[in-house]
Amino acid sequence: MLEEEVPRRLDEEDHALRPRSFDEFIGQDAIRANLRDYIGAAKRRGEPLDHILFSGMPGLGKTTLAHLVAYELDAELRITSGPVLERAGDLAGILTNLHRGSILFIDEIHRMPRSVEEYLYSAMEDFQIDIVIDQGPSARSVRLDLERFTVIGATTREGLLSSPLRARFGVLERLEPYSAVELGSVLHRSARLLEIGLDDDAAMTIAKRSRGTPRVANRFLRRIRDFADVGDKDRIDFETADRGLERLGVDERGLGSLDRKILQFLAQHGGGPVGLKTLAIAAGEEPGTLEEVYEPFLIREGWMLKTPRGRCLTEAAFDYLGIERPRGWDASVRGQGSLF
Repeated sequence: MLEEEVPRRLDEEDHALRPRSFDEFIGQDAIRANLRDYIGAAKRRGEPLDHILFSGMPGLGKTTLAHLVAYELDAELRITSGPVLERAGDLAGILTNLHRGSILFIDEIHRMPRSVEEYLYSAMEDFQIDIVIDQGPSARSVRLDLERFTVIGATTREGLLSSPLRARFGVLERLEPYSAVELGSVLHRSARLLEIGLDDDAAMTIAKRSRGTPRVANRFLRRIRDFADVGDKDRIDFETADRGLERLGVDERGLGSLDRKILQFLAQHGGGPVGLKTLAIAAGEEPGTLEEVYEPFLIREGWMLKTPRGRCLTEAAFDYLGIERPRGWDASVRGQGSLF
């Protein structure tokens, strides 16, 4: 299935914790304010919204913001993703069925094949596409006019987007990790929707271990609610939250089992440098998953360095693991060059 039409009002059963308006959306204040103004201006002029690119780590709300933009505009929203658009014809079938003001949300837009990406250029800029009819000597190209629509792209790897594609987005917004206070507010809202009590210290305990990501925080909350239900509790207190996170393998620093496995492997190899592919094999994960999901947290929190020669442990990571630094480690780390 290449795309799906999403109801303008979000389905409460399938998206119980997803905000249904900008007022309910917590965090990313500057982005929300900008989007409100862009939407208000587009409505005032009676024009479709300019194309939008959301970038940032997984779980920060890129898909949710796309839903909210469609809701605020009272617009049809169609959803697809880069990996499933294998041929230009796949994209053409979607584009020709869009109405004026429709929003096409393309998740993981950086994973679109180049041939499909190039086909999207004229659609975004000129609202026209060329379709080839027949084959061989009788083949001919027909140019079709499209209704004016808005593309909302989401990517966790903005650097992988080609310059021509990136240049066709009029609005570029990068979502940043959430603070513990913001995640605490997210958790209190989610707890109300899940009909479970949540103490402030319990919320902050979960928030501090959620990697700055609402999706992770809500996942932890759901599982801890399960533990509370089994224990016949109608409220999550600090003890329940702390014990629940321990059962989920998340320590007080927010590190999970795979995070620790990565750090331990680096420590076993003198603190690095170790290449990404080698590290991925050791961790049993795809290199892309390590780069998009695990590394941003480890680097942001000061556990690991990403250098031209590979990944290295930091001094804090050696202290966390309780392992002595190898002889000459300081000099070797300084010799890796600047971070990128």
